Amino acid sequence: MKNGITVVFVVANEGFQPIEYAVPKKLLEQAGINVLTASNKLAPAIAKDGSSCSVDMLIQNIKTDDIDGVFIVGGPGALNALDNPATYTMLKQVAAAQKKFGAICISTRILAQSGLLNDKQATGWNGDNELPGIFKQYNVHYKTQDVVRDGDILTATGPEAAREYGEQIISMFS
Repeated sequence: MKNGITVVFVVANEGFQPIEYAVPKKLLEQAGINVLTASNKLAPAIAKDGSSCSVDMLIQNIKTDDIDGVFIVGGPGALNALDNPATYTMLKQVAAAQKKFGAICISTRILAQSGLLNDKQATGWNGDNELPGIFKQYNVHYKTQDVVRDGDILTATGPEAAREYGEQIISMFS
């Protein structure tokens, strides 16, 4: 594993999925990868189960020169807090800088709506059966696998895929 790798996990300030955050973060840190946390508010973020995590920076303050990748955590608060132009702009800067990025659970919809999954293979949470239609609208090739990697982009379905998602993030940097 290369030393000096830094990735940012983006969480909603309220309602992020704690398993999708904590499990991959622990795996990455065990692999020697530095993990920072960004959110829509510079205050401790509250997970859907009431637990919390500290926030290192605002989404708009992510500097692509200082990081190697950005991964968006899902959860019931994700679309409200993160599906917006500030997140799209950050993601487009990350993609333009040829950094690795991804999303898990409902947050894969944010990647699709940012335009960065156009003509890519991806997966995500489909508990409302709307994901295939959303992906079709943004020309994304929907896969029903738990974790899908297409080049420098990684997507996953949800908490049950959190470990594999973390392992795949690590493999993107090895």
